[in-house]
Amino acid sequence: MTTATLSGIGAAADELSVWPASATRLPHGGLAVGGVSLAEIADRFDTPVYVLDEGEVRARCRTYRDAFPDAEVLYAAKAFLSRAMVHRVAEEGLGLDVCSAGELELAVTAGFPPDRILLHGNAKSPRDIETALRLGVGRIVIDSPSEIARLAAAVGPGGHQKVLVRVVPGIAAGGHEKIRTGTDGQKFGLSLTDGSAQHAVARILGRPELELVGLHCHIGSQITEVKPYVCAVRRMVGLMARIRDAHGTVLPELDMGGGHGIAYRPGEPALDLTALAGRLRTELVESCAAAGLAVPRLAIEPGRAIAGPAGVALYRVLAVKRTGDRVFVAVDGGMSDNPRPALYGVRYAPRLIGRHSTADPCTATVVGRHCEAGDILASDVELPGDVHPGDLLAVPVAGAYQLSMASGYNMVGRPPVVAVDEGTARLLVRRETLDDFRRRDIGD
Repeated sequence: MTTATLSGIGAAADELSVWPASATRLPHGGLAVGGVSLAEIADRFDTPVYVLDEGEVRARCRTYRDAFPDAEVLYAAKAFLSRAMVHRVAEEGLGLDVCSAGELELAVTAGFPPDRILLHGNAKSPRDIETALRLGVGRIVIDSPSEIARLAAAVGPGGHQKVLVRVVPGIAAGGHEKIRTGTDGQKFGLSLTDGSAQHAVARILGRPELELVGLHCHIGSQITEVKPYVCAVRRMVGLMARIRDAHGTVLPELDMGGGHGIAYRPGEPALDLTALAGRLRTELVESCAAAGLAVPRLAIEPGRAIAGPAGVALYRVLAVKRTGDRVFVAVDGGMSDNPRPALYGVRYAPRLIGRHSTADPCTATVVGRHCEAGDILASDVELPGDVHPGDLLAVPVAGAYQLSMASGYNMVGRPPVVAVDEGTARLLVRRETLDDFRRRDIGD
């Protein structure tokens, strides 16, 4: 896969442009991913089901390594994590970014080296910190002043832990207000403008248990322009220069986070990774030269851009309802397996698979099975006018923030994850069952 393929720009005319590169059309309206028919996956594993193209995951990891050869690339586990995903990330030479003891323990027990893992989060629990220190996590990102004393006490006299400080640079970026994290007035990080970040740095430098190795900055998610990242680098280097002047400390690392935007529907913009890599490196070198600083090692944290386009969600149509001029197509999943449309208004491009239709298209709204009027998977999309119960719908770009945000609403059960690669399919994560709900319910 080329960097241009990752960006998704220039392929708007191709209806499969947002699908995995392995997606191929089959006779009679079928579609295959990773050499496996999606209709056959639905028959074998039932629906709803997530399909993960492991070849696409590997290719996207390599695209990042090629674009950022001198940087540390950390996969953001919150996008999607499983033992198999841990193995693919490790095999491709990426590090890992986690935000809980659960993600951390899964990664380490799957064999991922803990010194290549970074832990962050705005409210780390005692278990999070204890687990990180016990397993020997490589970096911990300090997100609030209270964490400094708590972490130092947990490390203890004679102990040592490398840390970064998460800085809010005052830059608005992101695809929705709920995922913009670079401005003051939200829960993440320490402000650059009010002096909170500088004060935290001074406190950390006074703690012998903590080694401040760099700064961390994550300005938002689903960002499709390079400029906000460039501005953020400039401000972070300015802070590094002030830290050097005030404390005589030159920080060797700068983590610029992730949030790299992808296209969910053909024709949508996506972040140009080649442009991002080039302009970040240029800005970092030039800003450091102007400040008289050694260039720190850059780190980035892609999650969605690796996992998202590698996934496809499959649903079975349960009902079709025509109400006035509206057509509602109800499927056997919904907001319990993909809450993102309800949370962020994200739009998908579902596609009928498994049969060929000659009917004229109709504008339909694909809805879920849950007891919420907002349980909508895709609004105002084109589907064949003869769509009917029993049909299969496939939703591309379903690999990130779907299973990881899935819930037990209505006790429907979270879908399984099936990996496809070179013509074979295997189960990665099994379907959640009613027995799973029963085992957790121990009262009477």
